Amino acid sequence: MTLTPSQRPWEPLDVVIENGASLSVAYNLRGKIPVGIYISAAWTAADLTFRVSPDGVKYYNLHTSAGEYSLTTSAGIFLSLSQENFAGTNFIKVRSGTGAVPVNQAAARALVLMCAFPDPA
Repeated sequence: MTLTPSQRPWEPLDVVIENGASLSVAYNLRGKIPVGIYISAAWTAADLTFRVSPDGVKYYNLHTSAGEYSLTTSAGIFLSLSQENFAGTNFIKVRSGTGAVPVNQAAARALVLMCAFPDPA
């Protein structure tokens, strides 16, 4: 069975961190919230963090009450993300490393950010 776009509960957003860079370009979430991310099989070892924006102009490091929202990752895995950490986010940049210690990727890295409409509850 094939689902139409309006029936799909999630959709992939292709994200690239370019060769020698630690931060992707900005992506418009179009009302959706990140719920998971597929990490490239060739990922240069680094934690994963995010910069977010309400307007696509001013960006902020994503923090929770515990500090910068940082995920330990490795090559070729899928990471589940907590929707509540991205509530109120309209635009996103994905970063290799942390705000204090960004890590440049050794080649262009393709990631897939899975996004869904927020839970209505």
